[in-house]
This record gives sequence, structure tokens and C-alpha cells, in this order.
Amino acid sequence: MIFRIAFILAAALTLLAQQSPHDHTLPPPETPDDVRLPNGKLQREEILKSDYQKTLEDARALSKLADELKTDLEKSDYNVLSIGTLKKTDDIDRLAKRIHDRLRRF
Repeated sequence: MIFRIAFILAAALTLLAQQSPHDHTLPPPETPDDVRLPNGKLQREEILKSDYQKTLEDARALSKLADELKTDLEKSDYNVLSIGTLKKTDDIDRLAKRIHDRLRRF
């Protein structure tokens, strides 16, 4: 009996999930792509250039940290791990996520 009720409930939920939801929210405001800055340049282009420079800087820092991590790991013993090495892995992860998020934005 309980299994029959659970099956009917699961089937009903499946059917509800397959129906198209009614979205009553307002559409996002339209932002024109050709917004110009006071100097006449396109705002989107300037943002892309700035993000590109930041990404290059982060990639350089990421490469440097990866080299330092490799050196630290080569110097250490297999059963010894320093706090500095763990911090470098956290910094590498943070930089990689920042680069990833910046590249996925546009």
C-alpha cells in the first residue's frame, strides 16, 4: 500500500516536472552593446581589454606559483608536507578559478 502511494506520488511529481514552468518574472533590462565612454571608445571593448590584461597577470602569477610548488615538492620528503606548500595550492586554486570565471563572463 505504501509503495503504491509512493509510486503514484513519484509519477505525479515527474509529470509536474515535465510541464513547462510559468515564469512570471520580468525580463532583464536590455543593455545596449554599443555604449560609448566619454573618450568615444566602446565600453565592452574596454572591459574586454582590461580583463585580458588581468588574465595575463593572473596567468603569470599562476605559472610562478606552480613552479614554486614543484620546487617545494621536489625538496620535501614524501611524508612531510609544509603549510607553505598547502597555501600555494590554495593560491593556485584561487587564481585558476579567477581566470576561469573571468573567461566565462563574456
